[in-house]
Amino acid sequence: MTTLSRPDLSDIHPGDWVDRRLPAAWRPYTRLARLDRPVGLWLTLFPCWAALVQASHGFPDLRELAVFSLGALLMRSAGATVNDIADRKFDGHVERTRFRPLASGQIGPWRALVFLAAQLALAAWLLLFLAPTTRLVAMCVLPLVLVYPLCKRFTHWPQAVLGAAFNWGMLMAWAEVAGHIPTGAVLMWAGAIAWQIGYDTVYAYVDVKDDTRLGLKSTAILFGRHGRSCIGLFYALTVGAWSLGGWLLGMSLPYAAGMVVIAAHLAWQTRRIDLARPEVNFRLFLANILTGALLAGAALAGTW
Repeated sequence: MTTLSRPDLSDIHPGDWVDRRLPAAWRPYTRLARLDRPVGLWLTLFPCWAALVQASHGFPDLRELAVFSLGALLMRSAGATVNDIADRKFDGHVERTRFRPLASGQIGPWRALVFLAAQLALAAWLLLFLAPTTRLVAMCVLPLVLVYPLCKRFTHWPQAVLGAAFNWGMLMAWAEVAGHIPTGAVLMWAGAIAWQIGYDTVYAYVDVKDDTRLGLKSTAILFGRHGRSCIGLFYALTVGAWSLGGWLLGMSLPYAAGMVVIAAHLAWQTRRIDLARPEVNFRLFLANILTGALLAGAALAGTW
């Protein structure tokens, strides 16, 4: 509920377009797949598009662009479903997640599992349009997707596991377009992981009180009052890895200019972090959609 001191932090708002426009039977699945909250999709798509551009050294093939975009949508939604199934007993006790379909009882776990099977089947069908090497690379991410929701129970670094899984499409893009994954591409992927640790830690500060009370772990809990410095460090690692990776991949001078803009944007985010104001941190998390767009734009400019 909304208080006089701060707004409601729930990530689901009853009465939104899902409630107004979709049949009642569709609503819980739409929310389970996060189609009503597409920020995660954009944060997955932009690094993947950047990798496709770099691997193609220009605008990618439209077929490959379509397959990877649909794959990102399906795997991101499948990961969200796995996460909600695993966390269904916790989410109801966390302010941000209390209205999620499983936590609020809108659907049961078995129906969610059937939905997950359908998501994974569609993702597997997309693999038929990719090269055998790419399929093999794609299969390697499944353990990360499945283990991530459990990580917050035994490690303070679930954000690192999520970052590796979320950005796996970058490696797949190189496997598909170039037939191999060069060192520069691995550095770009590592930079995306560092970026995700940074912005997902910002996001985790929204839940830090509830997670601590429930005995869960996160980088936000680990970093504590040093969060701003630690997030700034990971953002610096991001820019460093993307800069070196781009250089190894033969990006031109406009790419370097793009890295300067990204560095300035991430520095601005770091200065704005307020550990005592979850609503500010949530807005900063959303600001990383622009970071992803800048990365994709820099990659395209770097091929000129």
